[in-house]
Amino acid sequence: MPQSDTGGVKAFPIEGPFKNERTRVSGMTDADRAYRKQWLKDQVLSPNEPRSVPGFYEARYNPIRRFYRWPLDTLFRPLVSTMGPERAAKYRWFTGKFAMLGGAALLTYYYFKYNQNDWTRKGGWRVLEARQIITPADSRYPMVSDRKEGADYAARGFKSSPI
Repeated sequence: MPQSDTGGVKAFPIEGPFKNERTRVSGMTDADRAYRKQWLKDQVLSPNEPRSVPGFYEARYNPIRRFYRWPLDTLFRPLVSTMGPERAAKYRWFTGKFAMLGGAALLTYYYFKYNQNDWTRKGGWRVLEARQIITPADSRYPMVSDRKEGADYAARGFKSSPI
């Protein structure tokens, strides 16, 4: 059976027939008004809701997930009372994503900085720069190459090495 939001049971609208304003304006009987009034009253939560069920968090998240969620959970738990649970959860989610994005950017920067392809190593990223386009209208025309002999090509930093 494919995944379903209702678990295979047909969805039942709890608002009743008066969820649309047009339906309410078109004519409601006294019984309909009493039904709607009771339904609106039932939507108000009691002061002690939502209730926290002991062990629900442990049942929902496995130990590994609880471990890597712990830093942001600890950071955002005091903010729930001021921001509200939905807003705090949204900020917690975005904080985690931005932290991962920043970490990925730092790791990429580190890799490109310390894993360059030069004459001392076989691997790494080799960055080549294209020659500048010099036209006859440019004051540097004709621009003579700074490479004079064969060893200047593909030197990969060997000639400027302190060794």
